[in-house]
Amino acid sequence: MSAEKILEEAREQVRKIVPSNITISSIDFEGPLVVIYTKDMEAFASGNDMIRQLAQGLRRRVAIRPDPSTLKDAEEVEKRLREIIPEEAQITNISFEDDTGEVTIEAIAPGLVIGKQGSILNEIKKEVGWAPKVIRAPPIPSKTVYETRAYLREVQAERKEFLRKVGRRLAQSKYEGENWVRMTCLGGYRQVGRSATLLSTRESKILIDCGMDPSNSNNKPYFTAPEFLPLDQLDAVVITHAHMDHCGLLPVLFKFGYDGPVYCTPPTRDLMSLGLLDAIKVSYGEANRCEYEAKHVREVVKHCITLKYGETTDIAPDIRLTMQNAGHILGSAVCHFHVGDGLYNVAFTGDMKYERSWLFNAATNKFPRLETLVIESTYGGYNDMQPSRTDAANQLRGIIERGIMQRKGKMVVPVFAVGRSQEVMLVIEELARTGKVDKVPVYLDGSIWEATAIHTAYPEYLNSQLRTQIFQMGQNPFLSDMFKRVDSQEMREKILHDPEPCIVLATSGMMNGGPVMEYVKAWASDPVQTLVFVGYQAEGTIGRRIQRGVRELTLSDKGRSVTVDFRMNVETVDGFSGHSDRRQLINYIASLDPRPERIVIGHGEEHKCLELASALYKKFNVETRAPMNLETIRFK
Repeated sequence: MSAEKILEEAREQVRKIVPSNITISSIDFEGPLVVIYTKDMEAFASGNDMIRQLAQGLRRRVAIRPDPSTLKDAEEVEKRLREIIPEEAQITNISFEDDTGEVTIEAIAPGLVIGKQGSILNEIKKEVGWAPKVIRAPPIPSKTVYETRAYLREVQAERKEFLRKVGRRLAQSKYEGENWVRMTCLGGYRQVGRSATLLSTRESKILIDCGMDPSNSNNKPYFTAPEFLPLDQLDAVVITHAHMDHCGLLPVLFKFGYDGPVYCTPPTRDLMSLGLLDAIKVSYGEANRCEYEAKHVREVVKHCITLKYGETTDIAPDIRLTMQNAGHILGSAVCHFHVGDGLYNVAFTGDMKYERSWLFNAATNKFPRLETLVIESTYGGYNDMQPSRTDAANQLRGIIERGIMQRKGKMVVPVFAVGRSQEVMLVIEELARTGKVDKVPVYLDGSIWEATAIHTAYPEYLNSQLRTQIFQMGQNPFLSDMFKRVDSQEMREKILHDPEPCIVLATSGMMNGGPVMEYVKAWASDPVQTLVFVGYQAEGTIGRRIQRGVRELTLSDKGRSVTVDFRMNVETVDGFSGHSDRRQLINYIASLDPRPERIVIGHGEEHKCLELASALYKKFNVETRAPMNLETIRFK
């Protein structure tokens, strides 16, 4: 059935549900949404039941927008909005999107823009004619969030055309007859890095993650596999979270002609663009070639369709996606795919943490249906047991006491910009605030400050305790005056040669480049200084070599090799990991509702994948697989 025929059927459904006195000016598909433009926004403002009926009748998510001809002058509307909204809401920005008829109101206290039981928001809908969208202004201004929103406004006409194309593809009729479901391992199986999996049915292809290998940039996902090509047959890319081993090569797809959608959570979109642009900067700084350019990152952002946790949407004619909290980093998601009309259900955990952490709630373990689970095994080996968060905090306290307070040295912590850095910040801030360690400057080098600002833009993704501390108790630990942003080479040089004790958190987390290497090169031969690992160090990385006790390091310095004697104190604090350890992985399977028929294990060194697969088979009597890259598993 043609897209126009399907659209006509949708219009007929709308005519049945919407009263004849309400003027509907146009109906169209925009990505997974059916967008209804009307000259009677007021009727919809007080008719939420009508919107629910439309969504049920069309079996699609529905958005109601004002007809462009009804929109009032933007300057007048902004003036009226500032009259309606209480000053206490602290509006930071009001922006208008002519194409969609939306007005975005950014405020420090968005609840005061909405009002009790939506009273102020409903008044806005009736008075201004534009469709209001209320968002929280980050307590720490984020350049990435600001520029991303501005860029999406700038390309809204192109984006609308792209969404219309996606919507027409999603509206196509499903094939009749036999269907099948299978996954092909394109990267990240029996290894950590270059995560990429192809989920295929008879009529759809979905790529889950598109990562780089932190230990070897020449190792890429198997993009040349015949199942994957040609690119124009790929329906969608789904990104589980914003770490580079899961999204670092996504711009390469756009470089080679992919122009379809990328599904992820809103924080993942922003953190991903930050990380991808930072990778370009690091590559040029070290005289290396980057696989993509900034224009390809902009294409990624333009093609992102964001989903909140628990929001279900069509991503192919026969596949629906729901993202749930994975507990790993901000916006990380367990991706649940519902294939066909009840044909099959499979969930990919991505990286996950089945424990409440300082930042996030534990990974979601309840699904409507689940036949297969694809799970990570970074710490799935027999001896992979991590200390508790409390033990980790106490261990870090001891390291600070010895290295900072007793030896009067400096401490450098290699971190990913996203996740571990924020957790380490929270612990150090609490230790200093409660007087358990001396208060010393904590320098944030790389994109950590910006990543932290993005965390403050999405408080709804943090755990309830931290949200209460920030928004009800007025204690935002990220705003502590301990934290100093390293924003220039001059400031970095000053820190390197300053005799006073300090703590430096610097990217990259596995020491495969980034500003952390500047500190290690400068302090490597000084036994007074301390290097502290708080995250996983992949096989083949400099971080792993240091953990194993190497005493001579060959490092890159502006494109040339330098050899340094390594004499720093080396400490490892395991309890900060955003990955579940073996016990948590097994507990996650035990708690799953429903229990899957099959478990596929990836994202771990070979022996850890095999050991976890064996343990899960023996304990739960379910089929387990630890496939190799390029293997295909048929589910149905």
